[in-house]
Amino acid sequence: MVTAKGKVVAINGNMVSVEVDGDISMNEVGYVILGDKRLKSEVIRIRGTQAELQVFEITKGIAVGDDVEFTQELLAVELGPGLLTLVCDGLQNPLPELAERSGFFLERGLYLPSLERERTWHFTPTAKVGDTLTRGEAFGWVPEGIFEHKIMIPFGMYDAYTIASISPEGDYKVTDTVATVTDGNGASYDLTMRFEWPVKRAIDAYVDRLKPEEPMVTKVRLIDTFLPVARGGTYCIPGPFGAGKTVLQQITSRNAEVDIVIVAACGERAGEVVETLREFPELMDPKTGKSLMERTIIICNTSSMPVAAREASVYTAVTLAEYYRQMGLDVLLLADSTSRWAQAMREMSGRLEEIPGEEAFPAYLESVIAGFYERAGVVRLKDGSTGSVSIGGTVSPAGGNFEEPVTQATLKVVGAFHGLSRARSDARKYPAIDPLDSWSKYPGLVDTTATEYAREILFRGNEVDQMMKVVGEEGTALDDYIVYLKGDFLDAVYMQQNAFDPVDASVSTERQRHVFDMLFSLLGAELQFESKDKARTYFYGLRQRFLDYNSAEWDSDEFKRLESEIVSMIDEISSGLEPRAERIVKQRGQDA
Repeated sequence: MVTAKGKVVAINGNMVSVEVDGDISMNEVGYVILGDKRLKSEVIRIRGTQAELQVFEITKGIAVGDDVEFTQELLAVELGPGLLTLVCDGLQNPLPELAERSGFFLERGLYLPSLERERTWHFTPTAKVGDTLTRGEAFGWVPEGIFEHKIMIPFGMYDAYTIASISPEGDYKVTDTVATVTDGNGASYDLTMRFEWPVKRAIDAYVDRLKPEEPMVTKVRLIDTFLPVARGGTYCIPGPFGAGKTVLQQITSRNAEVDIVIVAACGERAGEVVETLREFPELMDPKTGKSLMERTIIICNTSSMPVAAREASVYTAVTLAEYYRQMGLDVLLLADSTSRWAQAMREMSGRLEEIPGEEAFPAYLESVIAGFYERAGVVRLKDGSTGSVSIGGTVSPAGGNFEEPVTQATLKVVGAFHGLSRARSDARKYPAIDPLDSWSKYPGLVDTTATEYAREILFRGNEVDQMMKVVGEEGTALDDYIVYLKGDFLDAVYMQQNAFDPVDASVSTERQRHVFDMLFSLLGAELQFESKDKARTYFYGLRQRFLDYNSAEWDSDEFKRLESEIVSMIDEISSGLEPRAERIVKQRGQDA
């Protein structure tokens, strides 16, 4: 419904200034009329009778005096069954359907519904006439892949509603009325299986927010053991270009123990997005044995698309994640890359002539980034179940400089920092996360005291390595050299994985704990060697056996044989020596 109109008075890139006749609100959707096309836009500032709109299309051809129509509706997404497997742009337009309509080059002003209108879903009611429900409570469900997609009272209905009628079990379209409810005043409302929700308003139809404590297993050893991410937590992956951010996100999306994965490519290069679109349908989901796309949503907004849509794609993704969280599911949202989103904010801020902050980013950069990550979390729903949204965002700082504003603003709000290193990436180490600079505030799979001791070995080994670059190996004491070899061994056999090996690429929780316990006994042993050459020979031989061990199937005969050889080698060199690591861990436990 059109409630206000206006005229274009100025154009600056993808921002247009409009003289408005009527009442409008912030974030309201307006359409710039360009001939027979209607270009979608959003109100981002109101000053008196003039408003600034960011247009989600190329503004070529728009002229002063062109008409603008406002809708009295906020920028929103469509929610309902059929979202899984969706590939859409930042405005939730399904890209395959757009390609069928317009060919290789997408048309301006062409907007399609994301949910198929002719597809039928088998609806099963769970409520009966006379039941009283509130927003977010389910009155039925339909099967969507392996999940029960709950049909809920729309989140925008804030009263208590009584079921007046409900459709029997059967097949219905998303636009068919499946229930009729009445509010306290007797007003009647027809409910379908779809409704809309504003993307910039967090979905809060739950009872309570809980502290993220349970680990979200990614099956990447370095992350799960040393730099864990909690279910419902937040983390960021900053790193220079080409260091492996996208690869790490794709591996995480495949192996993470979550129900649904949402990938938001907000400003990534088109080549990377195309690679994702080609690979995901062919990847097998380890949980179901089916295509990974069956529990995935991909939101594409490449760097060649209008910058305004980058912001929309981020908020669209997190709103869809919150929607599935309301069904008691665990959702992982991967945003790649938030730097491009921040660059879009900087561009729009410049066009609004706002006072710039550091490096010309808007002064409100930190609060906007914090508002996005704060939408993650674990919630207790009205039916007693829990659901979660975990958010992992990549950051692409220029030159790998982690001191730049976007990285620093992100580090202030996330619970884990997985910083990628150019040196480790160039050395072909996967994952290229720097274990010395990275950190996590969440509990992991392994006892924290034990992992802290192992990281101490790594830090001390790095110090010895830096010292040897100055004084040489011959100027290093044997005890220090052994510490260096221990740290290098831990990095090589545990912190690195072979992404091309089907076994080593994805390591179960049980195996991680088992292998770390064995490594811990070696790290804590006070080893004695006659010379540095013998120490080096010993660790190199042990490393090769351990790499073969990492590739052996869990609990197979080969696994047991290699483990027996490794244990024998460890016992041989540390026999009769005091297990220093166990003593330190025990002492720390008593101090705590």
